[in-house]
Amino acid sequence: MRVKDQRVAAEPRNDNKLRWQSWLVLAAVAPWCALATLQLQWSGATQIGLAISLGLALLVWLARAATPLAALTGGVITAVLSLAPLCPSGADGGPFPSALPPLLALFLLTFSATKFGRSKKEQLGVAEDKRGRNAAQVAANLGVAGLAAAAALNVPLPGPLYAVVVTAALAEATADTLASELGEVLGGPPLLLTTLRRVAPGTDGAVSLAGTLAGTSGAVVVVLVAVFALRLGPGNAVCAGLGAIAGLFVDSLLGATAERRGWLNNDGVNFLSTLAASAIATGALTLQ
Repeated sequence: MRVKDQRVAAEPRNDNKLRWQSWLVLAAVAPWCALATLQLQWSGATQIGLAISLGLALLVWLARAATPLAALTGGVITAVLSLAPLCPSGADGGPFPSALPPLLALFLLTFSATKFGRSKKEQLGVAEDKRGRNAAQVAANLGVAGLAAAAALNVPLPGPLYAVVVTAALAEATADTLASELGEVLGGPPLLLTTLRRVAPGTDGAVSLAGTLAGTSGAVVVVLVAVFALRLGPGNAVCAGLGAIAGLFVDSLLGATAERRGWLNNDGVNFLSTLAASAIATGALTLQ
């Protein structure tokens, strides 16, 4: 529920000092997703999936939503998510047996939210870089989902575990971006999660009612798309949704504590938040 990759001017910046965390996230995600794509059988479905992924990467770059390397990183992760067998054994997965539809929902929602109210964000000094996101930012937001999909290619499991994990991670990433981008425009001065005191927009760990509602709504949309794309049952969908919403608050808590103290940078927070969403969703799934 913070402004993505921005800080208010009054706060100290630790971006350069903690840049190694961004490189670590990228190194933990990109090579393994790339290796997973090389393991795919060269079939007609694989060719179509790779073509769609390449086309989306090009579209993202042309829309200036990401740098060239970030678009390529996103394309590799998209390929894995599109072609990994996430559906339960024996289920046909419906017309879109992959995580591509919820991933597209994430992109459309987050891209629209980033563009919404840009002039006001620029006045506040919290607008996203006009060059778009970099590769580490893409890996931080999509990396957990991509790694889960890569695991599904190498260690197939019966049941909906992979589908729930991927859905929770994508829904949390969507929720976090919407909460940040819309909350700062519509929500007024937010509250710091740990003290409940009013702080400036863009403060790490700040939350607002408007941002929380926007983020929760975005998570619900992604989960609903995944219900049809991955044939998630009602209970599995609830587990993914609960994980995503819980991960949203984990993000704010990490921002208000570890990030404000200079222990984590934004990429580290985002990666750990999607990881927490997936872990919480997995825990809820085991309790069903």
